[in-house]
Amino acid sequence: MSGNVEFKVRATPETFRARSVVVSLTADDLQESLTWYTDVVGFVVGERFEDNGTLRGVSLKAGSIELMLSQDDGGLGQNRVKGQGLRIYFDTAQDVDQLAAAIRTRGGTLASEPQTMPWGSRAFSLVDPNGFKLTIASDA
Repeated sequence: MSGNVEFKVRATPETFRARSVVVSLTADDLQESLTWYTDVVGFVVGERFEDNGTLRGVSLKAGSIELMLSQDDGGLGQNRVKGQGLRIYFDTAQDVDQLAAAIRTRGGTLASEPQTMPWGSRAFSLVDPNGFKLTIASDA
């Protein structure tokens, strides 16, 4: 291929290209979930969303990612099962064994202990107070 450069032609209309993603989870008890994510897992509060003095939602930060929590208003039924068919993966450069140990020290329970996956990453899992499944993994 001497000097010939091939360029791909962009699809018309243009395909979707996102710049980031923020997941928003609905909580049965927003304060309980907020406490779990901050005090147990280690997220920090980014922004609080209140309506007439009542906390309705919160953005949480962990490194460069953002996760939203909002209070379930019961519009889709009280005590409905949440988290079915959904798992949120967090990729980190941190030592997952140390992260798991810190979570256990702060009172958290792991759904699965840190283990090396067949594809080489090391990961462990948690389940939040509403049933949402989280996996924290590192390739390091």
